[in-house]
Amino acid sequence: MPQFSKPLTAAALFAAVLMAGMLIVSRSGQAANDNNGAQDEKQMIQIGLAVAASNGITLNMNHKDPDMVGLGSYLVNVIGDCTGCHSAGPATEFAPGGNPFVLPGAPPLFSGIKKVNPATYLGGGRDFGAFPNSTALLHIFSRNLTPDKTGRPEGNTLSDFKLIMRTGIDLDHAHPNCAPGTNTSTCLIGSNNGALLQVMRWPAFQDMTDRQLTAMYIYLSAIPCLEGPAGEPPNRCH
Repeated sequence: MPQFSKPLTAAALFAAVLMAGMLIVSRSGQAANDNNGAQDEKQMIQIGLAVAASNGITLNMNHKDPDMVGLGSYLVNVIGDCTGCHSAGPATEFAPGGNPFVLPGAPPLFSGIKKVNPATYLGGGRDFGAFPNSTALLHIFSRNLTPDKTGRPEGNTLSDFKLIMRTGIDLDHAHPNCAPGTNTSTCLIGSNNGALLQVMRWPAFQDMTDRQLTAMYIYLSAIPCLEGPAGEPPNRCH
């Protein structure tokens, strides 16, 4: 027995070292490719809810998953900067003192804390100018994304919202293609496809996950309704 004790001990030691090495490689590999998706999403949710609160956006959380609202807020406010287009424009996008693009000082200069203007937040109405060129009479305006009296963002169902985000289809048919030679304030001239949204950056958003799009929709259904702008159906909030 004593003759075999050293080889057996050496073999056991080698096996232990080999196992430890495998564990180290595994752990280091895990660290190098650490999938912290769940933890990242928790932070996104927290940031999203904090951003909405700091901007003075009163959220209707009735029958809504707070995590989905928070995630949606993060995607709408932090990643998508949706209000950058879906407000009346730079002059009214931010609350007095909340515009980080201007010099510091007492409001209306920058107070040091950025804050959107709740009176225009995601209410649409921004004029993107003559489209597709300066000779066109058509002007494209951003749409009102706030929920209407049904509680649906822009009046769309979740399936409609996903369809818009994935394909760019304009369910409002706001700027159809017209016959050659026609140039009116409602016609899209040239080769651009009037069935699709022309300013909305749907080609970038179309690859978002189903959960992400759902979260955005739920958040948009939680923000306050705004009336207008011109061209939108009247009395949409009541």
